[in-house]
Amino acid sequence: MRALFSFFTLLPLGRGATLEDAARSSYLLPLVGLATGLPGAILLLIGIFPPGVAASLALAAALLAAGLHHTDGVLDVGDALMVRGAPARRREVLKDARIGVGGLGALFFVYAPTLFALAALADASPYRAALSLLAAEVAARSAMLLLLVFGRPAVEGSSSTYFVRALKGRRRAVAIVLAVSLPGLVAVPLGWGAFMALLVAPAVASLALRISGVAFGGISGDVSGAAGEFTRAVLLLALSAAIQTAPAA
Repeated sequence: MRALFSFFTLLPLGRGATLEDAARSSYLLPLVGLATGLPGAILLLIGIFPPGVAASLALAAALLAAGLHHTDGVLDVGDALMVRGAPARRREVLKDARIGVGGLGALFFVYAPTLFALAALADASPYRAALSLLAAEVAARSAMLLLLVFGRPAVEGSSSTYFVRALKGRRRAVAIVLAVSLPGLVAVPLGWGAFMALLVAPAVASLALRISGVAFGGISGDVSGAAGEFTRAVLLLALSAAIQTAPAA
């Protein structure tokens, strides 16, 4: 667990831990979402900031708690998807450290709706917004885990290979149960929001598996991280839409 939290968060818990150590405990990845979502949830509940400011700080806290690691995946995948050509060519762009217009576009596409959805939730109810952020963080890690469980690495020897190999047998079974059930359990106080939370991670993971298979020939760490960030956006958008369409009391 220490290696897992050290790899996927800023928490300094994994001194001496290796990538293989993190991979062996990756079946518990959805639990990491509780840790990354908690600082933002607290900021939303404090209630001393206007909704838009609170939402901005809460989202920033969640991204920083994860070390902005998956944000880099959004940039890389956005650039790579804009490239025309064979999967091998897109994989080259995926590894390129330079940032292009595709990456910047993906950044806006993923995070602008996320921020405004969270602000709408905060305006309606800080408590609901806090729970929504926690559920979205758990769902994000659940989608990442499902990609690692069912995906095939685009390149053998990449960082995703360690996780795919480790998620076998009992770990695989536990990973699937946690990834499918935990987002909904966290979102139970949201009513129908729990149903949305149950659906989003498997849906986004399925879509990401299909797109990455065609575009890159398989998954990678960047693809998994980008899928998680997109999952957060989709769930928060769905939850904000639910409050807009709810009948007035």
